[in-house]
Amino acid sequence: MEITGIAAYLVSFLTFAGIYAVLALGLNMQWGFTGQFNIGIAGFFAVGAYTSAILTTPGSPAYVGGFGAPFLVGLIGAIVTSALIGWLIGLITARLRTDYLAIATIGIAEIIRLVLKNEEWLTNGVRGIPAIPRPLADTPLDTPITYLVIVVLFVVAVYFLVERAYMSPWGRVLRAIRENEPASAASGKNVARFRLQAFTVGSAIMGLGGGLYVHFFGFVSPEAFRPLYGTFLVWVMLIAGGSGNNRGALLGAVIVWGLWSGTEMLTGLLPSGYSTQAAALRVLLIGALLQVILVTRPEGLLPEKAPRLIARREKAGNEQE
Repeated sequence: MEITGIAAYLVSFLTFAGIYAVLALGLNMQWGFTGQFNIGIAGFFAVGAYTSAILTTPGSPAYVGGFGAPFLVGLIGAIVTSALIGWLIGLITARLRTDYLAIATIGIAEIIRLVLKNEEWLTNGVRGIPAIPRPLADTPLDTPITYLVIVVLFVVAVYFLVERAYMSPWGRVLRAIRENEPASAASGKNVARFRLQAFTVGSAIMGLGGGLYVHFFGFVSPEAFRPLYGTFLVWVMLIAGGSGNNRGALLGAVIVWGLWSGTEMLTGLLPSGYSTQAAALRVLLIGALLQVILVTRPEGLLPEKAPRLIARREKAGNEQE
């Protein structure tokens, strides 16, 4: 069934919002749970995207590929590769202080993007990789609505797993490290190991977002992973929605992507002479929105709440007093 007009726009909007929601959940695992200031989201996003593209595309003499693997194999490859690179980077950076970690991760992300841009034998350089297949290609189910359903299923699955991690003893240790790292170390917790685990898991989730992105878009090039699109927007989504709250990450993804895509439609109606200025105003608008939220609701639209078990114990203790 072919969809057009507003329905087609809504399907595309919700699909992209779902992909960004996966990225925001991955960042929430790192920053919201553990306090790791990762500004290299675009790097893991790109690694997942290119891995899935290379595994699933048909053969080409211009770049590595031709494996023709199924959609799920491409996504698994994206997750594993991003997790492996995240683990290697985490071994070097997980012990760094917050500001040094930010500098290191943004530098590593730019290195990854430049490698993807210049190593043409591997990625076809700036020309990118075309003809990335959808999961149900050449079947009656190969429609935008079907892919939206697939993305929603992955968002639900990732949300469920991350939420379970948050409620688990492992998640409690991560939050303890975020709140008071010296006290966590004094209680016998291996802080470096837990930080490395959280960084690796968050990187794997970001790689999944990259894999979902390329199979929806059907084409990938290094320009898609500039810091504005691959890092800045994801951070705004998480901070606006509520850092530490997985539901806040989902809400922030929908709201910020709605604002970003909505302003793109409005600027498209302007005369061509004003398009450059309008593009800069979009970034300014997102920044202004973030400032308003930080001033009025510093913890985001959906602030982090204590887990139910802890909340019940506190309530019981207050009643006894």
